[in-house]
Amino acid sequence: MQVELVLLILSLLFFISIFADKIGYKYGVPALLLFLVVGMFFGSHGMTSLLGVRGVEIEIGTAQALSTLAMCIILFTGGLETKLSDIKSVLAPGITLATLGVLLTCIITGVLIYFIFGWIHAVANVSIWLALLMAATMSSTDSASVFSVLRTNGIGLKHDLRPLLELESGANDPMAYVLTTTFIGVVLNIHTIRGLVEDVTVLPIIQTIVIQLVMGTVLGLAFGQGLVQLMRRVKLGNEALYPIMILTACIFIFSITYYLKGNTYLAVYVAGLIIGNNKFTRKRQTRSFFSGLTWLSQLAMFLMLGLMVNPAELVDYHVWIPCLIISIVMIGISRPVAVWICMLPFRRYRQRDKMMLSWVGLKGAVPIIFAIMCKAQGVPYADLIFNVVFLCTIVSLLTQGTTLTMVARKLNLDTPRKEERSLEHFDMDLPDEIQSSAREVEVTAEMIEQGNTLREIRIPPRTLIVMVRRGEDFFVPTGSSTLAVGDQLLVISDKDAEATYKHMTDEAEEEAQWKAQMRHQMKERFYRATAWMHRSKNK
Repeated sequence: MQVELVLLILSLLFFISIFADKIGYKYGVPALLLFLVVGMFFGSHGMTSLLGVRGVEIEIGTAQALSTLAMCIILFTGGLETKLSDIKSVLAPGITLATLGVLLTCIITGVLIYFIFGWIHAVANVSIWLALLMAATMSSTDSASVFSVLRTNGIGLKHDLRPLLELESGANDPMAYVLTTTFIGVVLNIHTIRGLVEDVTVLPIIQTIVIQLVMGTVLGLAFGQGLVQLMRRVKLGNEALYPIMILTACIFIFSITYYLKGNTYLAVYVAGLIIGNNKFTRKRQTRSFFSGLTWLSQLAMFLMLGLMVNPAELVDYHVWIPCLIISIVMIGISRPVAVWICMLPFRRYRQRDKMMLSWVGLKGAVPIIFAIMCKAQGVPYADLIFNVVFLCTIVSLLTQGTTLTMVARKLNLDTPRKEERSLEHFDMDLPDEIQSSAREVEVTAEMIEQGNTLREIRIPPRTLIVMVRRGEDFFVPTGSSTLAVGDQLLVISDKDAEATYKHMTDEAEEEAQWKAQMRHQMKERFYRATAWMHRSKNK
């Protein structure tokens, strides 16, 4: 296939998926599910093949390389966007859910999968190790899927559940990766599919998990601090190279940790966490860069899963019946039991909090990457694992993804989410090193009622209006500059001032309400006086 044709097809796929995201926001359907449907339609086994058109094919080696890079970017961005100040109060329960919770989910699900396949005889006897591998690929939750749904309806969560879920979702993928790679090694070394192998012991598996987690954490901390110092000292001639340098460092940390026998994904996440909570040059620009890369990576993963799946295999009842049962088991048994056990030491979380945490177990790009890893390494029944991951992801997005907001409201845990301020009309970012905050204020009629010059409007103390946008024109104002209704003001104030006053438009609105109330009271007094005079005259 020609390069130009490949690029044309890819660009069309991405365009369709991006507009599918808009449809998802409108109707409350998780956007990643729509990306999956687009991939299925254009895949080599999808609807295009039924129309006589050759679909898009992806080699397993290419898929594994792209999925590894995507996972690296997703986890690094998760750490980069996590604020330690937000997760400090939920650090202990978050880490417990991200480690012990994943392990319990994997073990409970794996044991149940083993008995499910033995009960329905859908395929040849599946060993307990293969069942645990299948469970390990789906044992983590996906933060992007969770919060894309919550963001759609502007829903927040009470009792610090949101930062807790952010920490768990961002930090639980490394544990799932350790379990997946460990069980892949066990399954590949098993000489019988029945799982009755004498030389497979649990102690080496535990040692491997502990060593990888410790090494990943240490290397992530070391390389993260080193990269922060490097970013503070290096002066590049081109500003666009700063995010590229951090992306290169992210890939380097992933690769070097692999050769040092550490958990690569944990190292990347910890490094992103260290970098994101320190000050360095072009930090906002870097975060925006990685945010876009993360959405591109997730979009690509779901498109890839859709392109690789064979719908003909999914309609076989020997496949979809056990997959449906596994989905119900994970949603209704494995996740709730794991959450309840992990939350036992933390008494401040009530029953409804645990119910919400239990329901938030969405699957996303990570199980897809692990399923591709199984196929690439030639794991027995890799196609079965791939199909199970596919159907469980679909069920999770359709059931949990579409009902997260409703469940939060039913449990009385929803709260309006505080939106971060962004400069919509002024394309600029203030560096984090400057202890100030910027906001946009639209000039209203009430604001210029006492005068339309800058010196005549009320401005809170320690505040500056640094720029005015009128239509498509910008100008730096002076005290004598005249303002008009609809002008956009770029206002900067230090943090102390920001904490002591309300938004200027809020003050103007309060003043207008006070004046309207005074006019109403004057009218009432006038009517009362008129009525009294009328009654006195009649007497």
